[in-house]
Amino acid sequence: MQTAYTDTLRLEDYEVHPERGFLPAEDPLPYLEDPYYAPWEQIAADLPKLLVAQQIRRVVDAMPRLTIEGLQTERALRRAMMLLSYIGHGYVWNGDAPAERIPPNLAQPWYEVSQRLGRPPVLSYASYALDNWRRLDPNAPIELGNIVLLQNFLAGLDEEWFILIHVDIEAKAARAIRQVPIALRAAAQNDLPTLTAALQEVAAALEQMYAVLARMPEACDPYIYYHRVRPYIHGWKNNPALPNGLVYEGVDAYGGQPQQFRGETGAQSAIVPTLDGLLGVQHADDPLKTYLMEMRLYMPPAHRRFVEAVETRSTVRNVVLHSGDAALRTVYNACIEGIYRFRALHLEYAAQYIYKQQAKDPKNPTRVGTGGTPFMKYLKKHRDESGAHKV
Repeated sequence: MQTAYTDTLRLEDYEVHPERGFLPAEDPLPYLEDPYYAPWEQIAADLPKLLVAQQIRRVVDAMPRLTIEGLQTERALRRAMMLLSYIGHGYVWNGDAPAERIPPNLAQPWYEVSQRLGRPPVLSYASYALDNWRRLDPNAPIELGNIVLLQNFLAGLDEEWFILIHVDIEAKAARAIRQVPIALRAAAQNDLPTLTAALQEVAAALEQMYAVLARMPEACDPYIYYHRVRPYIHGWKNNPALPNGLVYEGVDAYGGQPQQFRGETGAQSAIVPTLDGLLGVQHADDPLKTYLMEMRLYMPPAHRRFVEAVETRSTVRNVVLHSGDAALRTVYNACIEGIYRFRALHLEYAAQYIYKQQAKDPKNPTRVGTGGTPFMKYLKKHRDESGAHKV
């Protein structure tokens, strides 16, 4: 009988798609069809205007308390989670001072939907990027030039482009992710030609991902990003503007106590943790590693399980180290270099788009990331630890 480690990992068991990677198998639902949910849809559609007018809190306070019974499908739940997360963050961060509590008509359904999806009631990467796009031509690829957002905060070119870059990267990453089961099995069976071919595809996908990331400055200006896009994606953990967190009124499970959740960040994408796991990239035990593990709580649970399964099963690095195969070693190093370059460019953007900006609002600090961490130190360490794994 085969062991668990040589059984083929099946992508479909983890909500991973061979052509789309971690993007949903069906394009995200563009709206909740049940007219019962029209109040959520209307407020979300008006969100850019309500934020400019600083009227979001008044409108949400008057919003009816809706139940989630009518959300019958996974797509509907994800759509609802996105709407409530955008409305919730708009409510908290609009105005001169953040709201320290949100009303039960928002807090209760947000919490209930989040529990159904296995994620905290906060805007996370899954709602911000994975579930927040549509194709202009439904028969054309999921890529820049054919995708637009379903939901914005303030709207505008820079916000749209910033998020769409991430969606395109996720689509490009599918080329690597679909090789993961093949590479795991090849390593377990010491099938060096198959492993080499799989890693060649991973390296090629990393090149494509880097090329998309390199397009960020084309339509997302650092000043606009920092002052217009970033303020609304902060969370309420390790955030100096909300040191105690946020009270979700009417959520019995929280007993009236403020909750602390981290803000949206690309560290909540499953791509790089999966590739780290495949290639055996280890991060030292320190606060950074603790933070990376915590980020998994914000991923869709199936993606979290996929990352863990890859980490548990992968013998790829061990095979490379002991095979003596020059071609395999070369392509493995190309994969490591791909992750290093991707992380290095991300670090460069973090400096340019955040660290070097002038902080004018305590709600939007330059030294703390949207995930609530000293990000420059962390990102440098990520990058350096990746590069150190070349063989």
